[in-house]
Amino acid sequence: MKQHLNVSARQEAQHERNLFAAIGTLRTVDELRAFFRDLCTPAEIEAMADRWAVVESLARGLPYREIYRVTGVSITTIGRVARYLAEGNGGYTTAVQRLNG
Repeated sequence: MKQHLNVSARQEAQHERNLFAAIGTLRTVDELRAFFRDLCTPAEIEAMADRWAVVESLARGLPYREIYRVTGVSITTIGRVARYLAEGNGGYTTAVQRLNG
């Protein structure tokens, strides 16, 4: 992560909370898409979409090699996503559970 010379850790944490609060105000997929297209570069969105495709594939029980074949995401990234799915903050799991209702 980059360092901000004039921003304290407390201010940085507040900026992050404000970002997530802004995201929380958005109500539809179209609103979220517009926000993220304004916020992120196409490459950043692609990277996040790739990671989400890996999460969905892992949740369906696909092996790493099959996920690589289908998504083109590197085995290293698949392993990293799998680790966060199993031992992360629970965000992936919450989203998968809510989508699968």
